[in-house]
Amino acid sequence: MLSSPLRVAVVCVSNVNRSMEAHSILRRKGLSVRSFGTESHVRLPGPRPHRPVVYDFATTYKEMYNDLLRNDRECYTRNGILHILGRNERIKPGPERFQDCTDFFDVIFTCEERVYDTVVEDLCSREQQTFQPVHVINMDIQDTLEDICQCLQQSDDMEDNLEELLLQMEEKAGKSFLHTVCFY
Repeated sequence: MLSSPLRVAVVCVSNVNRSMEAHSILRRKGLSVRSFGTESHVRLPGPRPHRPVVYDFATTYKEMYNDLLRNDRECYTRNGILHILGRNERIKPGPERFQDCTDFFDVIFTCEERVYDTVVEDLCSREQQTFQPVHVINMDIQDTLEDICQCLQQSDDMEDNLEELLLQMEEKAGKSFLHTVCFY
């Protein structure tokens, strides 16, 4: 087993839906997890297609919830955004940008390739201080993220076992994952 809890980050575009769902699941399993977004603003589906509602990352989930409730309760109840924001508020106060975080993680899971690219680019642009490795893995959240985290947490040597574990998970899921190692 790892000597300290596995430190996990989950990153999507706006830190509203996919990363927060994974954050919720992994937290319930007792893992040390944080979630983030990578865009410059939080974008939520608006009342019309291609017209998102845009918030600054400093806006709390409660503020977003109350704003949408005032603007069109029926629309945002129907499309599930109020439910999602309510769940998010129970997990943490508001969305966070990955690029603003200085904490170290053992593994960072991203939810789509463009988010993976942004995270890897950001990590590679930072000045290396400790040379501690961080594994960045892109996968669909439903692709056994919980299983991977639990296996890594129980592993005697995460660095040695990660490649084999990913190969097993790729075989099980029937698709490959993007994976790279960056250093802090």
